[in-house]
Amino acid sequence: MSIEEKRDQLVEELIPFEDHLERFAYVIERAKDAPGLEQEYKIDTFLIKGCVSQLWIFPKFEDGKCFFQADSDASITKGTATLLCELYSGEIPQDVIDLEPDFLSEVGITQHLSPNRRNGLTGVRDKIKSYAQHCLGITEKS
Repeated sequence: MSIEEKRDQLVEELIPFEDHLERFAYVIERAKDAPGLEQEYKIDTFLIKGCVSQLWIFPKFEDGKCFFQADSDASITKGTATLLCELYSGEIPQDVIDLEPDFLSEVGITQHLSPNRRNGLTGVRDKIKSYAQHCLGITEKS
């Protein structure tokens, strides 16, 4: 499945919720099903700055593809970060860099986040994109 198809699938899952509270409940439920990070990865290196909650993004690069895992002490924060991690995991660095997560506003997620949570979400995207740029440099040197 391409990154665009994954994006479209996420939109299809989230758009049917007419009420933003129901949508957030769904996102939180998805976060509960997502595995958390081991304690050894909950360190400053992976901590997202600017987020009110504690939020970590753990990146990995295998077989030319980027993978991301999120964890947070707040359910909604973990849920929204997990959506981004799911979208970008298993993708080549250039696709991660190129595709912006505009679907979150399309389905009504970002509009209902507090400014601090939006900052955290921006931090997640920045961390993911930065890691993909680093990985792109690795693949270009190979």
